[in-house]
Amino acid sequence: MPATTATASPTIPTSLKLPGALKLQLEEDAKQVGMSLHAFMVSTLADAAQRKRLRQSFAQDSEVALADMKGSGTGFALDDVRLYFSQLKEHRQGKSAAPAPLQPRKMG
Repeated sequence: MPATTATASPTIPTSLKLPGALKLQLEEDAKQVGMSLHAFMVSTLADAAQRKRLRQSFAQDSEVALADMKGSGTGFALDDVRLYFSQLKEHRQGKSAAPAPLQPRKMG
């Protein structure tokens, strides 16, 4: 069986019935990015699956972080986080020095 570039595993034929309007939209989108309809659908499905895994990981990480914050009583104030990322953006654009690392503080 042929292997896909993204997964290097054998491909498995499947059938997917699409509403006509959706198929037309997908064909147009694929054409705009210079891909075949098949390649575009495979790429789109792979991207959606990856986003789902990332959302799950983010949710798990946030639950752990919240439990750590509640357990320690320390965390990061939202205004400090916003300022940090604003400064980090400026740094990455070459406009300023790197921001100082965030320091947790007593919450509550």
